[in-house]
Amino acid sequence: MRPEILNSGYRPGTKALFALIRLFSRQPVPDAAKLVFYRPDFYGDLSKKFTHEAMRGPSPWSVADRELMAAYVSKINATAFCIGAHTATAAQAYQDEKKVHAVLADLESAPIDDGLRATLRMLGKLTREGTVTAEDMREVLSTGITRTQIEDALAVCAAFNITDRLADAFGFELLSPEGYNSGAKYLLKRGYQ
Repeated sequence: MRPEILNSGYRPGTKALFALIRLFSRQPVPDAAKLVFYRPDFYGDLSKKFTHEAMRGPSPWSVADRELMAAYVSKINATAFCIGAHTATAAQAYQDEKKVHAVLADLESAPIDDGLRATLRMLGKLTREGTVTAEDMREVLSTGITRTQIEDALAVCAAFNITDRLADAFGFELLSPEGYNSGAKYLLKRGYQ
């Protein structure tokens, strides 16, 4: 159920920021941004910090790989808003829309390396079942993925399992393809701050 407060419950400075976003992007402000700015002291500031670190902090994974992880986790959760947002962002980051769509259509035949495939498979299992085993971790490690890469992938998974659930609970409105592409450009330029 979408609370009306997401449309109107903001301080004057935030309303001005939203007006500037609409002016320069010529797109509506995404509900993900509205939620983060609604109660910054309760959820938004902590969420932005955690998500930005997971998605843009130092990591052996590229930004494109982490955006693909976000899209994949969102696909497992069937969260349409986040699938659209992170598919567009991963496609722009890779500069390869076909690759991203191939992963989301069929992970096993997609044109990605075995380490990323094993990592996505593990994130999918964790998202679906809420648990992974030592054997799942050994399978990922056997492809040459490091413990640090696993930890970084798990941070992405955690961030988007939370975001996906909030998007579904609050009924985030879907954007047009232009809206998702505009948001992707912003995320690639500024991150999640």
